[in-house]
Amino acid sequence: MKTLKNQTLIYDNECPICNIYSKGFIQCGMLDENGREAFSELSVKSRSVIDYKRAKNEIALIDHSTNEVIYGLDSLLAIIGNSFPVLEKIARIQPFYWFFRKLYSFVSYNRKQIIPSSKPYTEESCIPDFNMKYRIGYILFVVIFSSCILSVFVTKTGFGFNRNFLRELAICLGQIAWQTVFLKAYLKDKIWDYIGNMMTVSLIGTLLLLPVLFTEFNSLFYIFYFGIVVFMMLLEHIRRCKILKLNFIPSISWIIYRTIVLITLLYYYV
Repeated sequence: MKTLKNQTLIYDNECPICNIYSKGFIQCGMLDENGREAFSELSVKSRSVIDYKRAKNEIALIDHSTNEVIYGLDSLLAIIGNSFPVLEKIARIQPFYWFFRKLYSFVSYNRKQIIPSSKPYTEESCIPDFNMKYRIGYILFVVIFSSCILSVFVTKTGFGFNRNFLRELAICLGQIAWQTVFLKAYLKDKIWDYIGNMMTVSLIGTLLLLPVLFTEFNSLFYIFYFGIVVFMMLLEHIRRCKILKLNFIPSISWIIYRTIVLITLLYYYV
């Protein structure tokens, strides 16, 4: 790998995703050993050069020879392109560049909901601004993806469920509406952070269903496996509520909705 010298990547050290790929750049030799700096531990020199607010939303790359700073996707392309110039050229072709910029922003603005940090947030924490467009986009992505997978999975349980995307979509949207209506007064300004985390719990559950989706087992196996997945989702829901400094009320409400849906489906299909 060709090392990008005399440049420093300012990364969110409280974000596991950012930690992994920035460390990977160093281990692969794409950045030198001092080629990254934690946002929460910024030196006076680095802080004076970067746009502090923008760097919370888009990872910054400082060129110490010119004091020039680039952000977000351009930072990653500069590092990758130094070793793989062809890949950078391809990524900068429209509409690829537009797509990758949107994808970067989609992940960056939702990264604390995808993988939350258990460390307490301070003024020095690298917390991205709330972006309504990307938060709603993340919610819709999970809802549609989960509805597609669940509409296939439930047909394997042996309860006579037919493949029905709209039914699963209504259930997923209903969960969001239920939690919003019953918890908005309690959650207050944490409502969007909570909904984002709840969507990640749903996404985790959906991904756990994928390994057995295209295999053939006894219907009892699918029921048992689904029960395990739901239990794991509940534990993850409780864990994320603790990170958000919430009590068990959201988890209890989550369980009540799931129970009502299960009873309703069994009534109509069994």
